[in-house]
Amino acid sequence: MTATALSIRDLRFAYPGASWSLAVPRFEIAPGEQVLLVGGSGRGKSTLLQVVAGLRDATGAVEVAGYRIDELRGAARDEARGRSIGMIFQTFNLLHGFTALENVLAGLMFSAIAPKEHEARARGLLQTLGIPDPEAEVDRLSVGQQQRVAVARALAARPALVLADEPTASLDPENTATAMDLIQSACRADGAALLCTSHDPTLRARFARVESIDPFLAGGAA
Repeated sequence: MTATALSIRDLRFAYPGASWSLAVPRFEIAPGEQVLLVGGSGRGKSTLLQVVAGLRDATGAVEVAGYRIDELRGAARDEARGRSIGMIFQTFNLLHGFTALENVLAGLMFSAIAPKEHEARARGLLQTLGIPDPEAEVDRLSVGQQQRVAVARALAARPALVLADEPTASLDPENTATAMDLIQSACRADGAALLCTSHDPTLRARFARVESIDPFLAGGAA
């Protein structure tokens, strides 16, 4: 097991022409640790997660489960992301017109899990997370069921780190609690570290470690 699920050193990122930048001298998450990253809307939380996932390039070192994401390019970066990082989006980003099972199988494309085990892994996760019919098209599922499929897909490859970007921003308080229970318990069960962003102050009590994005901002709001 690696010493950290996520290690950031001397990271800097700025959009061209922007009056602000991200500057992260050091940030680490231990294996299995759950961290809440807070800050107002539009203050760079999502940007930081995108850099960690290798969806945006920055200077500095970003290491996830032994992979130097910042040093990889193209297919190599995609493969490392697929093996080590799970992602949960506010809008789920499911493949419309595909079944719940097919969506989770998509999360296994770059995994280290043997292909012959993919279907059993996907079906097992969906069953555990309360999806009774894996053959149902995701468009026919409720919002809550779609989120469960999104969580299953994020955990399918047994990632070291799950990134959850404002996963409850569009939910009411009751559904927020249900969704966070699901995400946190699923990560614990699979041994995945969790980095969750939110501007909702009610989530603070759920996390032993809460970090603000503000110390990582230079030059104003993002």
